[in-house]
Amino acid sequence: MSSFTDRTPLLNGIAASSGIAMAKAYRLVEPDLSFEKEMIEDIEKEIQRFQSAIGNAKKELEEIRDRAKKELGDDKAIIFDAHLLILSDPDLLNHIRDNIKTTKVNAEYALDNTTDMFITLFEQMDNEYMKERIADIRDVRKRVLSHLLGVKIVNPSMIMEEVIIVAEDLTPSDTAQLNRTFVKGFTTDIGGRTSHSAIMARSMEIPAIVGTKTATEVINTGDFVIVDGLKGEVLINPSQEMVMQYKRKLADFETRKEEWIKLMNEKTVTSDGHHVELAANIGTPKDLDRVVHNGSEAIGLYRTEFLYMGKDQLPSEEEQYQAYKEVLEGMNGKTVVVRTLDIGGDKELPYLNLPKEMNPFLGFRAIRLCLEEQGMFRTQLRALLRASTAGNLKIMFPMIATLEEFRQAKAVLEEEKQKLVSEGVSVSDCIEVGIMVEIPSTAILADQFAKEVDFFSIGTNDLIQYTIAADRMNERVSYLYQPCNPAILRLVKMVIDAAHREGKWAGMCGEMAGDETAIPLLLGLGLDEFSMSATSILKARSQILRLSKREMEGLVEKALQMSTTSEVIEAVAEATKK
Repeated sequence: MSSFTDRTPLLNGIAASSGIAMAKAYRLVEPDLSFEKEMIEDIEKEIQRFQSAIGNAKKELEEIRDRAKKELGDDKAIIFDAHLLILSDPDLLNHIRDNIKTTKVNAEYALDNTTDMFITLFEQMDNEYMKERIADIRDVRKRVLSHLLGVKIVNPSMIMEEVIIVAEDLTPSDTAQLNRTFVKGFTTDIGGRTSHSAIMARSMEIPAIVGTKTATEVINTGDFVIVDGLKGEVLINPSQEMVMQYKRKLADFETRKEEWIKLMNEKTVTSDGHHVELAANIGTPKDLDRVVHNGSEAIGLYRTEFLYMGKDQLPSEEEQYQAYKEVLEGMNGKTVVVRTLDIGGDKELPYLNLPKEMNPFLGFRAIRLCLEEQGMFRTQLRALLRASTAGNLKIMFPMIATLEEFRQAKAVLEEEKQKLVSEGVSVSDCIEVGIMVEIPSTAILADQFAKEVDFFSIGTNDLIQYTIAADRMNERVSYLYQPCNPAILRLVKMVIDAAHREGKWAGMCGEMAGDETAIPLLLGLGLDEFSMSATSILKARSQILRLSKREMEGLVEKALQMSTTSEVIEAVAEATKK
């Protein structure tokens, strides 16, 4: 912790969602869910008490899920479907009931003992998806325990005054319950820009600082707090003078937002007349409103895996067709880039019963899975091809590592297209087919790929972690997640240059595309399409309108010769200051 000259306590963290918020602190503290092991006489009564707690927890979760769907979209609410599946898991529930029957212990102890057994089992698996389920099980256990004990879990949705949430971390349940009318911002001890809480904050458009390490130790409920999501700082009980200074800063930011809104229907053109396309990343058709209202020129990434998750079976061809058609029609002829199923790594479909892996991020996932499980892949491609006449569809394959993979995937697509045509089904004749570039080998061989693909979309979230060998979900190495690292910039340049030599376009759909520091560099590198969270588009457009592409090309020439990320960041700041 550092401090201003007026000795206002100051915490530094990661600016996860931009903006400035000022309000009293509200600490989300864990409730006391302690209990004693007890021997019971009436087994049926105890099982009934357990069943009642399960029922109440389900009802509570359904309400949270429905609210999340309404306010944040299906992709943000999907976690609660997973929680509901846990509460309906016969293996788990039968284990708990059998524990009560055979050992005659109270439901609290049986629940705790059984879930600990499952957690231990999952911890021993070298599978990121199963390890992430540990957090889900703990979240669900806490909810059921609260009903068994009659202890009220703090419900953020019931907050009725303006507050800044202070927590060690925010669970999916916590975040979905935040009432945007009263929750003006939040700060957490842990987390990074790609953590769940950070992504949710950007979706909700509230300022957030994560990774402060000590916020819950030094901030008390009732403290007056300022969250500066522009600089990544949290001020605690600032002086009146400091409050006035930040009120002016907030007013300036609100004025800027009003100016950004005026750009909703504008083209994204640099000060020296160069046009780039600003696109949005989406997960479901329900995201379309946000895309339109933030002036997106296209959809640069439609994450189709959300159609598959939170279910107990694969979505049908018709179900997928309707979802793709709705998005294509909703964009009124603007480009929609659809990524084929990207499951694996941190996203898994339990109903596929895939083998457990030592390192799932580098394993059987995305296009590798689809080429092996071609029935599933072909169903998706048929749905996409059928929907293609409803708009401007482009298809891209994820996790492509070799040219053979791309050729095989494209051949499957062509086979399904010919089948549909022979069946008399209308299919668009102008579907571009490209790949996500997220593996360093693909970036290095981009000159060869560019001869065969129609476009590239650079997936920087994975490209960065694979290049620097730093798991982006591991907070202990989060400092290595460096979009502006010269090594990353060189790989991005190779991809863009290769595309342009073949007359193709190159986009980017990772978090880097909306990064304020990275945008000048990407502009100078010649990126054609920037795809980002819809809520980042107008801010990015405002920034690009003020930049000269020619000047940013000069900046890039210098940056590519630099040795460290900090040097690059300093160079960007110097080149863009007015």
